[in-house]
Amino acid sequence: MIFVKDIIAAIEAFAPVQYQEGYDNSGLQVGDTQAAVTGVLLTLDVTDAVLDEAMQCGANMIVAHHPLIFSGLKRLTGRNYVERIVQKAIKNDIHIYAAHTNLDNVRAGVNAKIAEKLGLVNTEILSVMGGTLRKLHTYVPVAALDKVRDALFAAGAGEIGKYSECSFGTEGKGTFRAAADANPAIGVAGGAREQADEVKLEVLIEKHTESRVLKALFDSHPYEEVAYELVALENKNQQIGAGMVGYLPNPMDEMAFLAYLKERMAVSCIRYTALKGSDIRKAAICGGSGSFLLKDALAAGADVFITGDFKYHQFFDAEGRILIADIGHYESEQYTVEIFEAILNKKFPNFAVLVSKTNTNPVKYYC
Repeated sequence: MIFVKDIIAAIEAFAPVQYQEGYDNSGLQVGDTQAAVTGVLLTLDVTDAVLDEAMQCGANMIVAHHPLIFSGLKRLTGRNYVERIVQKAIKNDIHIYAAHTNLDNVRAGVNAKIAEKLGLVNTEILSVMGGTLRKLHTYVPVAALDKVRDALFAAGAGEIGKYSECSFGTEGKGTFRAAADANPAIGVAGGAREQADEVKLEVLIEKHTESRVLKALFDSHPYEEVAYELVALENKNQQIGAGMVGYLPNPMDEMAFLAYLKERMAVSCIRYTALKGSDIRKAAICGGSGSFLLKDALAAGADVFITGDFKYHQFFDAEGRILIADIGHYESEQYTVEIFEAILNKKFPNFAVLVSKTNTNPVKYYC
């Protein structure tokens, strides 16, 4: 039997909720983590039609990219679509979960999916996120070093880019005096000051692994009181951040590229700035509303910046230095459900994972 908490764990192993933006509200929106799941319906947005679709197909859990609830609900009277859907979901035991900017900010997330659709190569995060790395220092008796280090690695410590099990150790002498009611691993309770051969062990940990790494430290360390230091780092995490930049396998003429973009992203129209008169080689992308990354796209030397929700005056900011191609918010994120589908099918291969057939785009076009 699969429970709501199992679905959440699978998604958050891929896109830890710790990497959502401060304004966001990813996570379980409606429901019970301990409830059994009969089926999951995947969607970009949660609407009345999507909720009805879930009920019709026997799925009692909806996994969406966009949170249904962004701000606090002060009442549930059905006065708007959010309150109405929450009421209906509760009445029908439908669980609603969202993975939003945490899915945007992971290396293999929303922007990687866009890059895949466009065939971009040599991709990198466009704007890497700070404040996600920690340095753990701890002091381990030499005899216990391998046990503690292996436990930390198993919990996710010591990963740097494409390398794992990275650590540094400095040998030294540790001193301590155990109180009369202590239970020391070395020496005698209430005795004289002791000296032990120890190693100062240093490992890098990511924000989302902090709790389990510390648990592994405490569980594996032989000392009754474990001495450790956890230091926040300013280092940028190259695997976490907003947007992505990559290269086309072959340069393309601007108009040919716009036609290619239209076809590959299945959009009906593209809003774009004046042509520069040069080929497109390097592309910056951001699913959803990405105008805040225009400066990063320029700094990266991108020839085109593909995103959605550019406002009229923001198009002027291109200043002839880059081609802005606004394909629409929904259009840029419509393939996000494929990420959810891949995660859940891999983890639960014999479970009912359904992709919604409802087009939730609130914007209609007359072309």
